[in-house]
Amino acid sequence: MHDSLLALLAFTPLLLAGVLLIGLRMAARIAMPIVFAVTAVIALLVWDMTATRVLASTLQGLMLTVAILWIIFGAILLLNTLKHSGGITAIRNGFSGISPDRRVQAIIVAWLFGCFIEGASGFGTPAAVAAPLMVALGFPALAAVVVGMMIQSTPVSFGAVGTPIVVGVSGGLDQGGISAALEAGGGGWLDYFHLIAGEVAVIHGIVGMLMPLIMVVIMVRFFGANRSWKEGLSITPFALFAGISFVVPYVLAGVLLGPEFPSMIGAMVGLAIVVPAARRGFLLPKDTWDFPPSSAWPDQWIGKLVIKTDDVVGKTPISTFMGWVPYVLLAVLLVASRTIEPLKSALTSLAFGWTDILGEAGVSGSIQPLYLPGGILLAVVLLTALLHRMRLSELRAAFGESTRTLAGAGFVLVFTIPMVRILINSGVNTSDLVSMPVAMASLVADGVGGIYPLFAPAVGALGAFIAGSNTVSNLMLSDFQFNIAQQLGVSTAFMVALQAVGAAAGNMIAIHNVVAASATVGLLGREGETIRKTLLPTIYYVLAAGLIGLIAIQLWGISDPLLRIG
Repeated sequence: MHDSLLALLAFTPLLLAGVLLIGLRMAARIAMPIVFAVTAVIALLVWDMTATRVLASTLQGLMLTVAILWIIFGAILLLNTLKHSGGITAIRNGFSGISPDRRVQAIIVAWLFGCFIEGASGFGTPAAVAAPLMVALGFPALAAVVVGMMIQSTPVSFGAVGTPIVVGVSGGLDQGGISAALEAGGGGWLDYFHLIAGEVAVIHGIVGMLMPLIMVVIMVRFFGANRSWKEGLSITPFALFAGISFVVPYVLAGVLLGPEFPSMIGAMVGLAIVVPAARRGFLLPKDTWDFPPSSAWPDQWIGKLVIKTDDVVGKTPISTFMGWVPYVLLAVLLVASRTIEPLKSALTSLAFGWTDILGEAGVSGSIQPLYLPGGILLAVVLLTALLHRMRLSELRAAFGESTRTLAGAGFVLVFTIPMVRILINSGVNTSDLVSMPVAMASLVADGVGGIYPLFAPAVGALGAFIAGSNTVSNLMLSDFQFNIAQQLGVSTAFMVALQAVGAAAGNMIAIHNVVAASATVGLLGREGETIRKTLLPTIYYVLAAGLIGLIAIQLWGISDPLLRIG
């Protein structure tokens, strides 16, 4: 079969998902089982995967589903615990002291706090944590999910203490071959690796500076009473100030320190600068923007997660500081669990795994319940119950509500993630075909030639859309991008950096990330609505990064150690 036709068939599951979710506005619980079935048929009949490998990939996907549901459950449980302890009421009241403007709240809670959670944890945790918190503050559920998904951009490349770069890029490249070439020219892998990390930080810093503004403009345009672009743009000075306050320390950390801490450092410095500035009204517009009254919200805006200020009756009010303590504990414990080696070793020691599932080489899965953010979230829930002096009945109520919210997400993810694993594992087949994601990427590369750097971020985003993960996109496609750069005679490091940036942006539209965030606010069934809105910032991100790539590679002739050797 012709390569182009194969690539088009590889695209079929993604196109079908787009048509069903976005075009026909079908709920993911109906669309994704159909997409899974079509993917399995293509894998068996076109890609000549064995039935055993398709089944093994499905089982691998189910193990990943359990891990993701564990994170979602922890995020929902923490939110419901704070609801019953009075912590949410305290947090909401505290925001009146910063600013009642919802645009400012979105920038502080979603962008800055969310970026810190991304840096510490990754794997979709920021949207799962920030979305229900915004609902608790009075945001419509759909607005909270859309804003929460836009966190999944600039900080993602350095999320989970740098995992997408440390694991994704390192694991996705032929480290041995590159090291040998570099050593022949007097260089080394570490220098090359840090060059990639620094270039990723610089590209993100330029493009991401506008993300707080874009986030607010989209929120105001789609969820304001007047559906006005102008009301969103009126906060431009403050939004740009917040963007710069994050990206400057972020870029410096990426260039000088490496990939582990840029997102956390950028967020911490940003919060330290932006929160006091907002309290003083620095650069804030004269108008104060809010959503329409909740009685006027359309049904599609409203989720099943309802947080009422009168949920806590007869309890001593909690201070704003005590209300925020659980989220501070969450951040501290997430960082500690990823950076303090004895603690990390202890948490990872409990693991349930299956290597080479059904005898299929390379198809493995494991669950580390204590190390995953779900385990950390559960620990914070228990500490919160003690700190806020909760009754056992209150904790039981929070647990029951969280379990019910989780049930719907489980059904959708049971089909979505196995579908992803079939695509990724399709490279092992009886016809010696490349995997479906690589076939798709090759079609794009062959079609555009010398201006390929413009499209490199879009290829990375496509990988993340398929896999729901920057790390997995980098593992799948870093070597592919590296090889194209060598064929074109341009900087391999910069092309891999464009891959990593695009893969971060692709998280904004990744289906199972949207499902996970939607589940935390009881909004399952509206995934297409979210993707339609987050598609706009995704297009901005990959186009802007691509233009930077095209200018840097074709006009400036940016180099790297491998080119100098050549």
